[in-house]
Amino acid sequence: MKAFDEFGLIAHLVRRVPLRGDGVLTGVGDDAAVLEVPPGEHLLVSTDAMVDGVHFLPTTMRPADVGYKAASSTISDVAAMGGRAHHLVIALAIPEGARLADLEALYDGLGEACRDHGVTVVGGDVIRTSGPLVVTCTVIGSVASGGAVLRGGARPGDVVFVTGTVGASGAGLALLLDGTAAAGDVAAELIESHRRPRAQIWAGAILREAGATSLDDISDGLASELNEISRASGVRLRIEARRVPVAPSVRDFARLRGEDPMRYAWYGGEDYQLVGTAPAFAFARALTRCEAVGIRLTQIGRVEAGDGVIVETDDGRLEVLEPRGFNHFAPRDGEPSERVPGSPDPPAERGAGCGRPEEGKA
Repeated sequence: MKAFDEFGLIAHLVRRVPLRGDGVLTGVGDDAAVLEVPPGEHLLVSTDAMVDGVHFLPTTMRPADVGYKAASSTISDVAAMGGRAHHLVIALAIPEGARLADLEALYDGLGEACRDHGVTVVGGDVIRTSGPLVVTCTVIGSVASGGAVLRGGARPGDVVFVTGTVGASGAGLALLLDGTAAAGDVAAELIESHRRPRAQIWAGAILREAGATSLDDISDGLASELNEISRASGVRLRIEARRVPVAPSVRDFARLRGEDPMRYAWYGGEDYQLVGTAPAFAFARALTRCEAVGIRLTQIGRVEAGDGVIVETDDGRLEVLEPRGFNHFAPRDGEPSERVPGSPDPPAERGAGCGRPEEGKA
């Protein structure tokens, strides 16, 4: 690190990420990037931060994994709007004593995620801090004018669906934290799911084009995202538990621990699959297109008039599904609860329900 000043460090690190792509008129190296907006499209912009000790631990994530996940989780927000991700801006707060090799590995992970998702890096900043490592990514994407799929469009009669499978990231974190013994293939799949999530850009575009009425990415847990759609749309979601596509590796892991695998599906979080709603004919169209390209799409329920999220259990009971995903500003045990006027009720439980108080997403 002593061999570089701020500008030398930036020049050294950005060699590890893609810098040139469509729409980049001026990229890294000037005061601001100059980007071309695709004709007939609206811009999409989102920012996410990952903080050492809050979102990851050295015992659960290697530097390259931190970089990959920081980029992919941010890009996922564009997927959840049905858009395309184009560019990324990276800000890095580097603690005293950081090793150059770790920063290089982190940027290798960032670069790998950008290449996997067809994204170029167009700027950013590096600063020194006395606190922990902070990686902040801002994604710039686009979507056809008026075509962004919001959380608030679900209507009674719509199908509720989810892409891929859920629960593997939360189970992977539990395995990494407590060292639960698991079969080699199961352990590898769970750990990979936690460390290297893929943003569902292709699925989001298919769902938008097919006519999805709402979308959200599963960052804080399926229970949390379903409740967000319910609240934003002013409807009730009725979910059949038996239909939720829990990853087989999660069922194996939960069986080993004597747990209900739905715990990881509902509250594990960080799967970065998409959950949403669509009219039946639009869902059928999306299902055909997804199957043709190898994307799993599963109907898990329906939209009704009312509010909240109701789950039909395997034995026929109806239960209210509370939004117990991670919340950075939920009160700690013994702390008073101070709510911002007009804000929704806080989750009933913090830590995503899977022993993960050190990780989450704002």
